[in-house]
Amino acid sequence: MDSYYEEAFKMSSLPTEIKENIKKFQQLEITEHYIYKKIAKMAKGEDSKLLDKIGDDELHHYNKWREFTKEDIKPKKSMIYFYTFLAKIFGYTFALKLMERGEEKVQVKYKEVLKYVPEAQELLDDEIRHEEGLLKLIDEERLKYIGSIVLGVNDAIVELSGALAGLTFALQNTLLVGVAALITGLAAALSMGASEYLSQRAERIVNPARAGVYTGLAYVISVLLLVFPYFILSHQMIALLWTLINAILIIGIFTYYMSVAKDYSFKREFRDMAILSMSIAFISFLIGVFMKTYFHIEV
Repeated sequence: MDSYYEEAFKMSSLPTEIKENIKKFQQLEITEHYIYKKIAKMAKGEDSKLLDKIGDDELHHYNKWREFTKEDIKPKKSMIYFYTFLAKIFGYTFALKLMERGEEKVQVKYKEVLKYVPEAQELLDDEIRHEEGLLKLIDEERLKYIGSIVLGVNDAIVELSGALAGLTFALQNTLLVGVAALITGLAAALSMGASEYLSQRAERIVNPARAGVYTGLAYVISVLLLVFPYFILSHQMIALLWTLINAILIIGIFTYYMSVAKDYSFKREFRDMAILSMSIAFISFLIGVFMKTYFHIEV
C-alpha cells in the first residue's frame, strides 16, 4: 500500500460504525463485481464491454477498501443470484438500474465515511458515474420494443376493463361475459399485433414482425389476467371487482418496470393510466346499465 493510503486509512482510529460501514462497502463492491461480470456475459457488443468495464471498476474499489481493512470479504451470493435472475427474466437494464437505485442509501453512508476518510471521494465519484453516466449508455435490444409492449398492455387494460364492466351489467352471467370478453380480447390482440407490424414496417425503426409479436403477446397476457375471474366465479360483481383489482396490479407492476428501466416517474405514469382505465370502465358500466334497461335484456 502506498504512503498516500497509509496516511489516510488508519482503521484503529475510526468510530465502530464507520469501520462497519467500510466493511459493508467492501463487500458490496466485490458482490457487484461478480454481478456485472455475469450480466456482461448475457449482453452483446458494446453493452457487454461496458458492463465488463464497470465490473473491473468494482473490483478496483474492493481492492482499495481491502488496503484499508486488511481483510478478505466474501460477496453476498444471494444478491448475485437475485440480480442475475432478474436480468434473465426482465432484462439486464432493469436489473442493474434497480440495483443502482438501492445504492442511494449507500451513498448517504459514503458521505459519512468521507468525514473521516476524504480520500474515498474518488470511489464515490466512480459510483455516481456508473449510475448517472455509464448505465445510460446501455442499449438493450428488448427495450427498443418497449413502445410496442406499452401499446399492447395499455390498450388491453383500457379496452377490456371497459368492455367487461359494460358486459357485466348488460348480461349478468359471468361465464357468458368471460367467453364474450375472451373472444373479443383475442381478436383485438391479433388486430393490434397486425396494426403494429404495419406501423413499424412503414417507420422502419425496429423489426416490424418482432414489434407486432410483442404488442400482440402483451395484449393476450393482459386479456387472460383480466378475464379469468369470470371463469371461476359465479357472482358477476365480485368477478368485476377482481378484474379491476387485476387491472390496477398490472398497471402498477408494468409502470414500476418502466420507471426503473426507462427512468420514468412511477407516480405520474401510474396515476394517469389508472385514472384513464377506471374512468373508461365506469363509463362502460353506465353504458351497460343503459343498454340493459333500454333493450330489456335478461340473461
